Amino acid sequence: MGSTTKRCLGVGLLLCSAGCRGEQTAPTPATTPSTGPASAAIPAPLTSAPRPSTPTSGATAATGAAPTGATQWSFDADKAGAAPVGFSFARTGGGRAGAWVVRPESDAPSAPHVLAQTDADAADDRFPVAFVSDLSLRDVDLAVRCKPVSGSVDQACGLVFRLKDASNYYVTRANALENNVRLYFVKDGRRQQIATWNGKVTPNAWHAYRVVAQGDHLEVYWEGTRVIDHHDKTFSDAGKLGVWTKADSVTYFDDLSVKPAG
Repeated sequence: MGSTTKRCLGVGLLLCSAGCRGEQTAPTPATTPSTGPASAAIPAPLTSAPRPSTPTSGATAATGAAPTGATQWSFDADKAGAAPVGFSFARTGGGRAGAWVVRPESDAPSAPHVLAQTDADAADDRFPVAFVSDLSLRDVDLAVRCKPVSGSVDQACGLVFRLKDASNYYVTRANALENNVRLYFVKDGRRQQIATWNGKVTPNAWHAYRVVAQGDHLEVYWEGTRVIDHHDKTFSDAGKLGVWTKADSVTYFDDLSVKPAG
């Protein structure tokens, strides 16, 4: 990766592999920012070739095959100041693409590095996504440690799963400004809330976040406690998985782990 910036193409929505930077600006679609659970429609993405993933365990992940056990990305072997190897990046909605970078943090759950989304563009319908390039699962147990650092519009951290493209996926997100955890599907670029839980989400602190998807059964865990238990059939096929933020959220992630559910 080095310091070379790769060019990423998109029409109203950006999708690129490791190496993209937040200073790039994609054209903003002619939409109205969301005032409720749904956001405006956006066109399908232009994809680029993913790079090989480098999980800390579970070597089968690099081939796209489901790992037999938990696979974890701690980002500690990645170069500070660069995007993590093995990840691709997308943005649903308007605003800038997002800036996903590995950085050292003294309070990282597994020191020294975290994955940070550092671009504080305040567009309300802006949803940056970082996902594992070469792994798709349907029934998945996905977990992360996340820290909502700052944001005046939102202070959000999220997990995406069954991601087909940046217009179609499930996401669960926690918001430190609203003190809630919610579950959504994003279909054809529109975000629809399907379940919610109200409870403490402490800003500028590390949290344990997990989602388990098996068939149409979706369970969300916050700090080790199941807070959402819901059934939904919007997406039934295997898809990509990763992390997500919203609007001007500056958010840190560490110890992303995945294994097949069941």
